[in-house]
Amino acid sequence: MGPVRVRAAAGATLVVAVALIAAGTAVLLVLSVTLQDQAQLQAEVAAREVAAQIATGTPYAKLDLPDGDDHPVVVLDDDGRVRAAGDDVRAVDGRSARPAKSAGTPAPGEDGDDDDDGDRSSGRGEVDDDAHYRDGTANVDGKVADYRFASVEAKGPGGAGATVRAGAALAPERSTVGTVRTAMLIGLPLLLLVVAAVTWLVTRRALRPVEGIREEMAAITASTDLSRRVPVPAARDEIGRLARTTNETLAALETSVERQRRFVADASHELRSPIASLRTQLEVGVAHPELLDVPGAVADTVRLQRLAADLLLLARLDAGERPTQARVDLAALVREESSQRVGDRIPVRTGDLVGVEVAGSRGQLGRVLGNLLDNAQRHAVSAVRVAVLREGEWAVLRVDDDGPGVPQDQRERIFERFVRLDDARARDDGGAGLGLAIARDVAERHGGTLAVGEGSVFELRLPVAS
Repeated sequence: MGPVRVRAAAGATLVVAVALIAAGTAVLLVLSVTLQDQAQLQAEVAAREVAAQIATGTPYAKLDLPDGDDHPVVVLDDDGRVRAAGDDVRAVDGRSARPAKSAGTPAPGEDGDDDDDGDRSSGRGEVDDDAHYRDGTANVDGKVADYRFASVEAKGPGGAGATVRAGAALAPERSTVGTVRTAMLIGLPLLLLVVAAVTWLVTRRALRPVEGIREEMAAITASTDLSRRVPVPAARDEIGRLARTTNETLAALETSVERQRRFVADASHELRSPIASLRTQLEVGVAHPELLDVPGAVADTVRLQRLAADLLLLARLDAGERPTQARVDLAALVREESSQRVGDRIPVRTGDLVGVEVAGSRGQLGRVLGNLLDNAQRHAVSAVRVAVLREGEWAVLRVDDDGPGVPQDQRERIFERFVRLDDARARDDGGAGLGLAIARDVAERHGGTLAVGEGSVFELRLPVAS
């Protein structure tokens, strides 16, 4: 049982590990993308705030720039020169962020004429709706770090263009993702240990009844005591059904073994009588030839031969031999069997003989009919009748006599092997008690039934051949 628990625990742990690794990877990816998008949005918002100031004509020197530690910002003119930078911002992507002063390039709102202040204040530039993003580095107060930059184009009222680049730090995003990753790497092994332990315990508890069944089966095998049964758990699950099925199998096996023992004992008993009688007659014949009873010896030999044939047929039926699937006309079979019974005590009368065919072994079905007629001959007073009918999809063969009939409480017992209802009658007259048992076994092997009704009516029902 140990390997089963190991495989179950290992399998469950592997499945959970794969699921957790896949889920953890997805969570880290989603978290990283979400935080990067958040940093990108913050950078864009900061860039647009500065671009809006440029569009309203605020000079570069008077721009309200965010703190460099939060969002490093640089403003570039159309020539790519730095015109403004946030506090403590020293460089962006390794390029100096020191603002450049050029007399040839006016600041936003400046056209070189101080008398146009009214026109300048009344005009307004524009901010580009599109933003461009890229990752880069910035040196803020001597510290170089990675940032997500957003670039926004803007034009002042005088038409001068500028590009605002604002960044948002990526360190918080990476720190958060790293923290979550570390937590997962620590928690995943612990969770897998819990899953393995729980699976081990649950499997052990679930398989405990199976171990009980195995131990009891081993004890039954060692003791050969088929009357013992395996324990049935209270739970109505697969293991409970296994235990009940095992007990049913043991019961069937016990019945089969007991039946075989009785069969061997009864067969030995039945064989002993004709063999002893035949031996006695032969020994008398050797000592006194004039006293040899040849007809009696022949009768004992015939009886012994019939008994051996019956035992052989029963052994073949018990071994599961299936009958052939030839088509047999029951009416023709009755006519043939009746014509051959010239030595019967009472002539066999035939009733309705409907032509109906069944599938099976002609020899075995002939044995059934012969055994039923032999049984009727033993108990009939003056009449033995046989008929063949058809009832729907069934062919019915009936044999009855005018004898005393079979008591109702004995109608199933007569089909048991070596059973005689009249224990006092002579064996020579009554046979070995195998005829009706053989007849029922053959009927069941052919998919039919054999039963006795009121009086002495025996009815064989077989499915009609398709």
